[in-house]
Formats: sequence, structure tokens, C-alpha cells
Amino acid sequence: MWQDAKALNATASGIFALTVLASIAAGVWWVAQRPMFNLRTIRIETIGQDELKHVNHLTLRSNALGRIKGNFFTTNLDAVRQAFESVPWVRRATVRREWPDQLIVALEEHEALGTWGEDGKLLSTKGDVFTANLAEAEEDHTLPEFDGPDGSEKEVLSRYDELRTWFAPLKLVPESLSLSGRYAWTVRLNNGMSVALGREQTSTTLKERVDRLMGIYPQLVEHLQNIETIDMRYQNGLALSATGLKIPAEGAKPKPIVKKKIQ
Repeated sequence: MWQDAKALNATASGIFALTVLASIAAGVWWVAQRPMFNLRTIRIETIGQDELKHVNHLTLRSNALGRIKGNFFTTNLDAVRQAFESVPWVRRATVRREWPDQLIVALEEHEALGTWGEDGKLLSTKGDVFTANLAEAEEDHTLPEFDGPDGSEKEVLSRYDELRTWFAPLKLVPESLSLSGRYAWTVRLNNGMSVALGREQTSTTLKERVDRLMGIYPQLVEHLQNIETIDMRYQNGLALSATGLKIPAEGAKPKPIVKKKIQ
């Protein structure tokens, strides 16, 4: 090899190229560590909202800012995003760099619609279940109660919107909506009445049962006071209780307490 001039030249060229690359890398690393590139500003913006109602500087400082490591070049943007998304009330975060020493963090906040289940969790207007200060959510508006199997959140939200529309002509508003483990629906209205709608046998089952109740409801309230429960799981009728009796559990054959047919 030592007598092969071409091989020697090639080896020397390779060593020289590696030395140059190593020098460039070392230079870049040295420049990147200069104090001028330390993060000096983290600017908070909003995504699709005029302002943040529940996320403030104090909650961001205590939950996210202390977890940001590195400088303008070395900080891990995905780790920063995850830190901000761990903050209560934050639904989504995006992060970008702005030369030479800033991070721009855009946040989308959850908007609570109601409570979910019995664990103090909240359901957002987009069907996300999240954990936050319940008292803060209650300051915005009265919270309807929702419940259902895991993964049914968006289905429950969609059904709630439909029920609000269906009951609106009678000025009744759903205050509670639950979907049982057997996928049977029960809704409680703002007059205190609980309505068992049962399972969806077809895509129109629930709508047909609500329509049937809507048609007979004015005559029912004319003759009965303080209706507590109505069971719409009958094919051609209904059962109701105005004396504190409960709707039969899903799966049990309903036994009507009072059964009326209005001509």
C-alpha cells in the first residue's frame, strides 16, 4: 500500500474529508450552545378561540414551562407539545421555533359540555373525556350528566344533540343521558321525568319512540301530575309511574304500573 500512490492519495483525501466534517460539526455544536440561542420567550397563542378561559400563566408555569429543556436548536418540540398537552383544560398544542430565541405555542382549550360517569370527569363539546377542576366548569353553565361504556362518548354526544332537537317543541331539555352496558338509552328531562327509550333495534327506533311520546304527552300531563318515569319500550303503548315507582332494569320484562291509551 505504501508504494501505491493512488491508494495513499485516496486515504489521505478520506481522512481530510472526515476531519473537515468533524470540524464543521464541532463548529455547529459550539455555535448552537452560545447564550444568544437560549430560549428567552415562549409566546402563547390560541387555536380557533378568541381567548383561553381556564388556562393561565400560573397553570402553564406549574405544569409545562419547567419541563422545557435545551435551547432554540436543541429543545425537543414533541416533548414541549406533550408538556403543554398535559396541562388541565388543554385539548391540543402545536409548537414551532421563531428565530433566534423564541418558541410559539398554540393551544386549543377544552369546552366542557357536561360531566361523564361518576369519577368527576368532564365531557367536552367535541366528545372528549378529560379531567379538570369541576368547579371551574360549573361556573360556565349548568352541566348535564352523561354516562356510557368506554368509547361511546361521541355517540352519546351525538344522541344528546338529537334529543335536544326532538324534545324542543315541548320545551323539554335533556339534563341527563346514559347508555347502559347493554346499549339501552335513558334520558332525564328538565321537568324531572326519566324516559327509558331502550335499545336501538333500527336506525329510527329512538326517533319513533320519542315521536310517540311527544304525541301523547300533552294528554298525559292533563290527567296526571308529577310523572316520574315513562317507559317507551313497548311496541304499541307505554308504562308510566307517578308515585315513585322505578322503570324496570334493562333486560327485565317491563311491568306497567299505569298504562293508558288515549283515543
